[in-house]
Amino acid sequence: MLVRQVCVALAIAAVTGAIPAPTKHVLHEKRDKHAYDWIKGARVESDAVLPVRIGLTQNNLEKGDELLMDVSSPSSARYGQYWSAEEVHDMFAPSAEAVDEVRQWLHAAGIDAARIVHTDNKGWLAFDAYAHEAEKLFKTTFYEHEHVSTGSMKIGCDSYHVPEHIQGHVDYVTPGVKLSPVVKKRSHTKRASNLAHSKPNAKAVSASDSHFQVPAKALSLSKDLQLCSYNMTPTCIKALYDIPDATKARKGNSLGLYEQGDYFAKSDIDLFYKEYAPWVPQGTYPIPAMIDGANFSVPADSSLNTGESDIDIDMAFALIHPQTVTLYQVDDQLYEPAEVATTNLFNTFLDALDGSYCTYEAYGEKGDDPSIDPVYPDTRPGGYKGKLMCGVYKPTNVISASYGQAEADLPVAYTKRQCNEFLKLGLQGHSILFASGDYGVASFAGDGDANGCLGPDSKIFNPQYPSNCPYVTSVGGTMIYADQTVEDPESVMHVNLGGTATNFSTAGGFSNYFPQPSYQKEAVKKYFEKAKLTYPYYSELGVDVNTTKGLYNRIGRAYPDVAANGAQFRAYMNGYDYHFYGSSLASPLFASVLNLINEERLAVGKGPVGFVNPVLYAHPEVLNDITNGTNAGCDTNGFAAIEGWDPATGLGTPNFPRLKKLYMKLP
Repeated sequence: MLVRQVCVALAIAAVTGAIPAPTKHVLHEKRDKHAYDWIKGARVESDAVLPVRIGLTQNNLEKGDELLMDVSSPSSARYGQYWSAEEVHDMFAPSAEAVDEVRQWLHAAGIDAARIVHTDNKGWLAFDAYAHEAEKLFKTTFYEHEHVSTGSMKIGCDSYHVPEHIQGHVDYVTPGVKLSPVVKKRSHTKRASNLAHSKPNAKAVSASDSHFQVPAKALSLSKDLQLCSYNMTPTCIKALYDIPDATKARKGNSLGLYEQGDYFAKSDIDLFYKEYAPWVPQGTYPIPAMIDGANFSVPADSSLNTGESDIDIDMAFALIHPQTVTLYQVDDQLYEPAEVATTNLFNTFLDALDGSYCTYEAYGEKGDDPSIDPVYPDTRPGGYKGKLMCGVYKPTNVISASYGQAEADLPVAYTKRQCNEFLKLGLQGHSILFASGDYGVASFAGDGDANGCLGPDSKIFNPQYPSNCPYVTSVGGTMIYADQTVEDPESVMHVNLGGTATNFSTAGGFSNYFPQPSYQKEAVKKYFEKAKLTYPYYSELGVDVNTTKGLYNRIGRAYPDVAANGAQFRAYMNGYDYHFYGSSLASPLFASVLNLINEERLAVGKGPVGFVNPVLYAHPEVLNDITNGTNAGCDTNGFAAIEGWDPATGLGTPNFPRLKKLYMKLP
């Protein structure tokens, strides 16, 4: 019924719509190069119905960095004086004049005002249009694109144009150079949706203790610490970073974990507690914060249990129990696995945390999903039939996500808009952490060229998203070697796991999209002075990787910011005990440390630590500096860990007593 009504409305509008006045259009976005995993196909049928979304440029974004530093810098008189969600919305909402100008253009171009919906904060204008209408509006041609592995179909264009007089008001348009699916067609043909395994940042290999010899220097340690170089357990981690046993459980200080395309198994979690964290009671599971039809858990033998969720939950509960963990699991079982096999996005997650990021009618918001992918209700058999969830969950003080991809996979404007949302969460006092990645200065095989690198010769370093966003904390991975103990300094996580992971190394480097934020400029400058790199470089945002002679961007946002152990972690998957590797382990570990520090601050009436980067870069002495190892990739040794900040392990790993002492002194 609803689809027929939409189509009738569109048909009437197509006949009665106003004739557009001559308008000068200018190029707004252009795709420099097609994604390697999508094949451009046929032109979209002219009568296909497309959900068009125009993201409006927000007000005062140029002030955002200054405002965030004002509440996050230790030297600021306003440190810790976080904003309310309403104050953030009011500060950045697009001007009424901008909204009116764009609406007037749409109406003049034949889009009746009754068809246009916008959010309460006016951040998006949304309407459904026939493909031929949208092509005329944006002076473009839309094509179907099929994914080489999953067969899923999306639509997009190579470039599009907007009127010159409104260009300054438009952030980006979807569908556009960001591929988005056709969600409605006049024909009722259904495409198959192939499930795909997620590609988490952790890599599992079979574990066996039979041939392992305890290092001589470990014989003086207690039994439970003698095998830490081979079996990294919660007890080893606590000893490595001097983390005390948790005792507090402040209401409202749950640790948030983001998961997409992978699900935990209750039986695996219980096996982990029994073997490696007996202080956590059997049956201790996360608080469910299910988003848009997501599952909570799956049987241990499910193909959707690949270990990512298991290890995140294992790590968090083992370090912070009796504090709780909140699981933000996103999307229904049709969208979620296929998306993780192609690109990892966070829009439905951000929608659920911030109603103003959404456009469906919920909690005062109106309209449709601005990100388009995924689109709810999902009318396919087995899809989530509810409306997109908007503003339904209050974000936890600390959130960890172990997912990411190459920044080159996404348009600049798309990533900037999402990065601005992380800035807004920081303004409200939330700490957002992401795993840096696991293929050194490259990305995983096929993300870019076959070796995960960029450029015609496959040699240019491939920076990662969202670690490239200056308003999140990027966490790299470290390890201790086989002949070492928890009392020895760590090194860069760099191991040969075979197959496509022969060079499994913590990711780090410099963004091509975002400039270096002020809080890290001095640290990066010192790195360049000490490292004396010989690689050719460029100093340009938005560089053309097909013509540049450099390998990395000297002026880009540098990552990771910090690091933590990412090797030899013992955990169960489908009832089997494995070793896990990856910065996937490092992010929830560091997030747990911040959660414990928040417990201490909240206990004495102080607020959460919020966006931690400015404090940590101002006080690197509270971290354990890592000075050994490199993060190889792209046929190079990558970047070496040296004294001070470096693009392999950042400022270093947590030293809990020092971190606690510093943060307890701050307001």
